[in-house]
Amino acid sequence: MALVLTEADVTALLPMSVALEAAEEVFRWQGEGRLTNRSRVRLPVPGGLLHVMAAALPEGRVMGLKAYATVRGGAKFVVLLFSAETGALLAVIEADRLGQMRTGAASGVATKHLARADADRVGCYGTGWQAGSQLEAVCAVRPVREVRVYGRDPERRKRFAESLAQTLAVPVVPADRPEAAAEGASILVTITSSKTPVLEGAWIEAGAHVNAAGSNALARAEIDVEAVRRASLIVTDSLEQAQVECGDLVAAIEQGVIGWDAVHELGEIVAGKHPGRQRASDITLFESQGVAMEDVAVAVRVVARARAQGIGLEIPI
Repeated sequence: MALVLTEADVTALLPMSVALEAAEEVFRWQGEGRLTNRSRVRLPVPGGLLHVMAAALPEGRVMGLKAYATVRGGAKFVVLLFSAETGALLAVIEADRLGQMRTGAASGVATKHLARADADRVGCYGTGWQAGSQLEAVCAVRPVREVRVYGRDPERRKRFAESLAQTLAVPVVPADRPEAAAEGASILVTITSSKTPVLEGAWIEAGAHVNAAGSNALARAEIDVEAVRRASLIVTDSLEQAQVECGDLVAAIEQGVIGWDAVHELGEIVAGKHPGRQRASDITLFESQGVAMEDVAVAVRVVARARAQGIGLEIPI
């Protein structure tokens, strides 16, 4: 029997605390070489794409994949979870909400391990669906006192700030200029679909940590070359996937500012194989591509909670 979970089920079953636990555990397994993760494959059709990404987690006794279709006007996501022991299909999960939460959780884990312990001011670029979970995760791992958000639409950023202030119980202030979001910020988040940089390196305060989470295509870049140049430590969730998708780093690499040998995986830091931040004044950069192992790890927790609470539909497949 396979368990079918809807978006509503996932929303009810997946608080950020659970997503953070799953993400930290899977990054530790990555750093210890105890999993297999494969980069996203994109298959084009007229007017759209099919995206497929897979991971095997022997420590969790599961393997799985996320597939999603993006066409004009929308996207649909699903995660399939299989037993690594029997091959049985364990679950079919609608995965838009799951993806939102695991993307936020990855930035939360990066912030926990890379940001200064006293980091308490956040600047966020982006006011869409994914931005909320980014801020929720960051606020869960650091004593945040204020968030400033910037988006191009003044009314939208005002509504976003008001909504998030209630959700996070932290002051959230709309910034009227993009550079204002970075002023005094010890944590920065970029989570947009912009093809050109929204955050300039010159704006970044010494000692800040940056979560760049929106660019997972070579044609898109949310930060400029100067931001990469100023980073003392550059980390990604998957070096393999970053090399084919990380638009933020392409220009810097082409200009010889950095090489791929300067980019580390977050798993190295979580597993204690890399010391991470060296000085309070260092700028650290996390390039989040969004990888399958995160989806599979979070899906395992969701399915366990669903079975414990009797949520979902069992189907004979």
